[in-house]
Amino acid sequence: MAKTVLVTGSSTGLGRDIAIHLAEQGFRVYGTMRNLAKKDAVEKPAKDRNLDLKVIRLDITEKESIESAVDTIIKESGEIYGLVNNAGIGLRGYFEDLKEEEIRQVFESNVFGTMAVTRVVLPHMRAAGNGRIIIISSVGGKFGTMGASAYVSTKFAQEGFGESLAQEVGPLGLKVILVEPAIIKTSRWGHNRGTADGATNPDSPYTEWFKNMEKLSDKLVKTSPTSSMDVAKTVHHALTTRRPKMRYMVGSRARLVTSLRRHIPGELFQKVYFGEAIRRVTGKWGRL
Repeated sequence: MAKTVLVTGSSTGLGRDIAIHLAEQGFRVYGTMRNLAKKDAVEKPAKDRNLDLKVIRLDITEKESIESAVDTIIKESGEIYGLVNNAGIGLRGYFEDLKEEEIRQVFESNVFGTMAVTRVVLPHMRAAGNGRIIIISSVGGKFGTMGASAYVSTKFAQEGFGESLAQEVGPLGLKVILVEPAIIKTSRWGHNRGTADGATNPDSPYTEWFKNMEKLSDKLVKTSPTSSMDVAKTVHHALTTRRPKMRYMVGSRARLVTSLRRHIPGELFQKVYFGEAIRRVTGKWGRL
């Protein structure tokens, strides 16, 4: 019998590709999304390929929505072997230009939403004595990035949550895995970019720097060798390998920078890597 996997945020980008790929690999997949008006983007290719993929509504910021979706899956499948916490939102802008409600919203989605879905699924996995919880974090959970301070903070929080939870539920036979993609060209860099209202305010002292940062980011996105399928394949591996690692970094650039940080003394890395980033954005050599 095919194992059941719940993938949140499946309407576009990574979530859609992960859901479809897992179904292609033989999993019974429930792709969830907040707005079912977007379900055709997932259901049509799944039906065309005769895949075992069903789309249901789940808003990670609504407790009742989460409980209803999980209850439906348990009634229909009897289990949830895999949970892929992918849903989330972006927020771009220098910290002073971010509204408090914008910051709270991105934390509500990326951090508390991830925790909320995990909380509802965990008892079923615990009762079964097995299961894998995958959190789609980011290379942004490893490195601070100007112009994305709030978003990056949520990814750091996801990293801490995943690492801690892995220790708590490991003795129960459950695995928690963090997948950390590099920059990938998806809708997150298009209509789902999540630019803060005040990020381009002409009266802000950071506006020109932010615009420069966005141009640099767009170049990185355009030239990125990492694809959403690379992430989908990594998720499949994490769900199927006998002994999954706690972390999988996806993307050669991300692995290179991580390796440099691991081998270069902290202050020197900050001076070279962050200093160069500041110079490119502001025209001034950054001193940290």
